[in-house]
Amino acid sequence: MIKYYTRACNFYYGLDSIEKIKKKLSLPLNANKLISFDNIEIINKKYKKKIHISEVNKQSNKIKKKIKKDIKLITKKKKFKGLNFLNFPILMGVINLTPDSFSDGGRYNKKNSGFNHARNLIKRGSKILDIGGESTRPGAKSVNKITEWKRINKTLKKISKLNTFISLDTRKSWIMEKGIKNKVNLINDISCFEYDENTLNVLKKNKIPFVIHHMQGTPENMQKNPNYKNVLLDIYDFFENKIKKLRSLGIKHNNIILDPGIGFGKNLKHNITLINNISIFHSLGFPIMLGISRKKFIKDLSGKNDSKERLGGTISSSLYAMTQGIQILRVHDVNEVNQSIKVFKALNFK
Repeated sequence: MIKYYTRACNFYYGLDSIEKIKKKLSLPLNANKLISFDNIEIINKKYKKKIHISEVNKQSNKIKKKIKKDIKLITKKKKFKGLNFLNFPILMGVINLTPDSFSDGGRYNKKNSGFNHARNLIKRGSKILDIGGESTRPGAKSVNKITEWKRINKTLKKISKLNTFISLDTRKSWIMEKGIKNKVNLINDISCFEYDENTLNVLKKNKIPFVIHHMQGTPENMQKNPNYKNVLLDIYDFFENKIKKLRSLGIKHNNIILDPGIGFGKNLKHNITLINNISIFHSLGFPIMLGISRKKFIKDLSGKNDSKERLGGTISSSLYAMTQGIQILRVHDVNEVNQSIKVFKALNFK
């Protein structure tokens, strides 16, 4: 049986979007008039075909039914405990309290530097703080739970008093439970709850929001010849199957975020394919998070023009993701990315 996938495409932004919606020439993404689309790309393993929204009723019954079902999910307003996606994208600021993270290891794990960094991220526009004590860069090895907790303990407890939305980046159920006691709002496990089998019990017991993150392999081996039949559709299927599994285990709430895991078991071609077609995941009905900040694909594309910080590539890919309706961007350089978003939005309303 042929499986079909749908991807919202041909987006409009700002005043263009508002005018298109008013004339019924486009449909709002997530009930937000500031971004809309007028084409659906129907995809299967063998072909792609773009269909204008005015042509949907002319398709075969099977394809018409599929498109209409997915359009309901794509256009529906996203409700999420503690977050408002109408003013998107929301910026998730990174707080790495590790000595060996790929871009800022060791910068914020001494004395009050992590807490001070958290306050600066909030001041510069971060609505979510993602705190972690274990590096998951390519080649990184796991650290024991005691070491990981010692790295984040004091900073997390201080941050919990700032009245901000806190994400906990960990693969360990023991750390998750301690984090939840310290007012963590979101669990961000890059292994998608495969590393520690008890993590699913923690999710079920606490009914806490979480990220479904895709990774092929483990941090130690994920970049050793990653392979997919079709990276875009394989990851879509992964999300769909994981959601079904979680539902079967009794985890019924909809406070779920999808992250395709750029750089986590993907080569350059995989990463570019995902970013180019990122709007396909809107048809799953959950908000999408993208972590493109300072990633290696920026170096691969810019070559000799690469810099250590990779700020230019982070900004350009962030703006591209925003115009595809991505709700959350996980970034290190919050001030600079936030500035670029403000300017982009202003230019689209002139």
